[in-house]
Amino acid sequence: MTDQITGSKTPGRRMEGRRVIVTGAASGIGRATARLMAREGAKLALFDINEAGLSPVAKETGGIAILCNQTDSAAVDAAVAKAVTALGGLDGLVNTAGIIISGNLAATTDDIWRRVVETNLFGPFYLCRATMPHLQKTKGATVVNLASGAALVPNSGSLSYAASKGGIVGMTKSLAMTCAPNVRVNAIAPGSVNTPLITDRNGGKIPAGTAERYALKRVAEPEEIADAILFLSCVESSFVTGSTLAVDGGRTFH
Repeated sequence: MTDQITGSKTPGRRMEGRRVIVTGAASGIGRATARLMAREGAKLALFDINEAGLSPVAKETGGIAILCNQTDSAAVDAAVAKAVTALGGLDGLVNTAGIIISGNLAATTDDIWRRVVETNLFGPFYLCRATMPHLQKTKGATVVNLASGAALVPNSGSLSYAASKGGIVGMTKSLAMTCAPNVRVNAIAPGSVNTPLITDRNGGKIPAGTAERYALKRVAEPEEIADAILFLSCVESSFVTGSTLAVDGGRTFH
């Protein structure tokens, strides 16, 4: 049975007919999300700056690969216009692209602050602004922004990252109010995830002791975060907006 407001209720085809942009799709959470949404019937436009990583994901999922530097508002506008034309409209946006540069107050230079905030906060803002006129044309449209457990329980070693992801939480709440009722806007706050964003900074491994911060005593796999993103993008979450869902193995209370 199909719900005309929020999409398919058929098991295994929960994104049937929905047209979605996924950023950061070349690896990690973005790639896992693209794969899952494709299996659930979505038509995808996949954004990333990594052409070599993006092409095989597009081939695997049947998505449209679009190179996009999300720190450039004009580039975002052009990429969104290309995606909307190719997909024939837009029903969803998933903002997963981001960076981490560790450092406390003393170690956070102007350049580090600017790079992290421009990528993690300005980028999703540009994407929300560019896509919203198209999303507003569709009842049941969704936006899912990637925040972080660091936005809910910050630590001293990731000042710029915590600030940028805290901004995502606030932006998500504000957009949920201003974009209702046609568009639902939510955020996911993962803990540590087994992706290159974490492992590339530690010789390809999860940093020692990381799992001990979590009640479940392990880090997440990207597919587990993708499952939560799917939930916020389909019919099961039709009465959820303005929320930040902690998908963190218990980090925020442990």
